[in-house]
Amino acid sequence: MTIHGSVSKGYERVRDAFEANFREGGEVGAAFCLHVKSRKVVDLWGGTTDVGGKTWKENTPAVVFSTTKGATAICAMMLVEQKRLDVDTPVARYWPEFAAAGKAEIPVRMLLNHQAGLPVVDAHLSRAEVLAVAPVVDALARQAPVWEPGTKHGYHALTYGWLVGELVRRITGKTIGTFFKEEVAGPLGLDFWIGLPAEEEPRVARLVAAPPPTDPAILAQMAALFGPDSLAGRALSLNGAMASAPGQSLFNLPEVHRSEIPAANGITTARSLSRLYAACIGTVKGTRLFGKRTLDKALKIQSDGPDAVLGLRTTFGLGFMRTGPEIQMLGPNSFGHAGAGGSLGFGDFDAGVGFGYVMNQMGSGLLIDARAARLIGAVKDCLGG
Repeated sequence: MTIHGSVSKGYERVRDAFEANFREGGEVGAAFCLHVKSRKVVDLWGGTTDVGGKTWKENTPAVVFSTTKGATAICAMMLVEQKRLDVDTPVARYWPEFAAAGKAEIPVRMLLNHQAGLPVVDAHLSRAEVLAVAPVVDALARQAPVWEPGTKHGYHALTYGWLVGELVRRITGKTIGTFFKEEVAGPLGLDFWIGLPAEEEPRVARLVAAPPPTDPAILAQMAALFGPDSLAGRALSLNGAMASAPGQSLFNLPEVHRSEIPAANGITTARSLSRLYAACIGTVKGTRLFGKRTLDKALKIQSDGPDAVLGLRTTFGLGFMRTGPEIQMLGPNSFGHAGAGGSLGFGDFDAGVGFGYVMNQMGSGLLIDARAARLIGAVKDCLGG
């Protein structure tokens, strides 16, 4: 295995960890980038974009699943910074149709912190309707919450993105993919899309499905938690519309890449993911996305404890995963989001870090993947933490 890229002096352990992910972690293709105090200090890539052997290049992008939620949260917090969005104002003030079915008083913050009670869509929509976006947004506006908003939190696996994305559209007149492109990716020079242009499709790495567990007890536990009739199963598959066949991923399909699924179909490089978070805590390419006061607001923990959808303990600020017992990032003030299968992007104001990891070999974990954890450990060592 040849590892490409560069590592600044003092960060050699990160390269060792990246290599170990291929040697010991089953990595197929991956990239990792680290910014410290707005300076790129690690930029690595290696492996192949699929099992067929096509070489992973320095600008190979990959689907990052829920790591996309961090980018969506950044868009929302930019509107907070601009005083165009107030997280304590009812959602219906910006999106009048949302007031239906007893939702008139739900504040914006409950969409961001997974307390709104809308992790599933009641309507049975086809995949084509989901990918068209408007039908799923309209369905969410019509339906009643699954639980009383604010009484618990549960992971809005897919609906989070459409809910927050519609707020962005109502305020700016732009879809969230367009807003992100014009206000974030463009100024920062990112290869990062929420809604992939067709001409970029040939560059995208192919996802490799995680091997299924063989332990009967684990299989039974997964069937109970993620079965098609469970809350988690419905949330993750949208009542089956977004379910993949065994051993495959519908997130390899070009039509899924082209849609705007702001909770799950972001496509980016590790370099861009790291730069994105570096620009949340400092100035990169002349751009800082929001100030310290807005960041402090975003970091305040809103939801912490048993997750009503996943059955695990999760910890959230305003749209961002926060470090907690089940989510170990760099430090107590880390903020970002992990993605299904292993990808991870986060920032840490205390350490001045922007962290980006993308890959195509799917892991089976729900939160921080072992490969990302190995990289986090190496970064800690290099920073002396």
